[in-house]
Amino acid sequence: MMARRPLFIATKDPDMPVKVVDVEFEWFAGMNVKRKRLCIASLHEAAAQLYGVPNGRILEISSKSENHLGAAMSAFNLSVDAGNGASVSVESIFQGSKVFERGGPYTEIYGMSARQAKKYEKLYDSGNLLYFLRKGERWDLEPRTAFYDWVYLNALVRNPKLAEAVMAYEAFTDIEFNPKKSINCQAASAALFVSLVSLGVIVEALSGKESFLEMTRGHAPREKGRLL
Repeated sequence: MMARRPLFIATKDPDMPVKVVDVEFEWFAGMNVKRKRLCIASLHEAAAQLYGVPNGRILEISSKSENHLGAAMSAFNLSVDAGNGASVSVESIFQGSKVFERGGPYTEIYGMSARQAKKYEKLYDSGNLLYFLRKGERWDLEPRTAFYDWVYLNALVRNPKLAEAVMAYEAFTDIEFNPKKSINCQAASAALFVSLVSLGVIVEALSGKESFLEMTRGHAPREKGRLL
């Protein structure tokens, strides 16, 4: 059985900081971690053969990654200090910043685990998503991945060991991400980070919303989907 997943390649092109290519590879059916890792290995091998990216320079960003770095950089695990000894994950920040027709932002989510945040009932019975609100700043739904990327990159720079280690890679995958069903992808955000650092503009890009939007305007998903 064959499947297709995107490979996100960090570039040094300010007009297209992340190159997205589809990779066809052998899929190993099953939900357990062992089967997922077989899929990841197959995906990386195919990507290396098709696009010339050395296998050792491709990093799986997900909780299924065999690489400790890739697992640590999952949006469920990547966190920032929330004060008082607590931390909040990228996933919880993203979910807790959503504003809907009938409610939000549900900032109580910031105190939840990533898995609790993803399943929070109010996220699914508050009507259509309108925008995001974080620290008094509004983020519209277009560009579609802008707010997620902003949250992810800001969290990553606050984890300097991870931020330094990820620069050894040039391409990224997320075996759970299907662009036909989803928009935001932690692997795409990681590639964007590497690209902006390589271009020497990461500090400027994260200096504020307008600067970030201007410097990442060439970074956009290639497939339509839904905001998760």
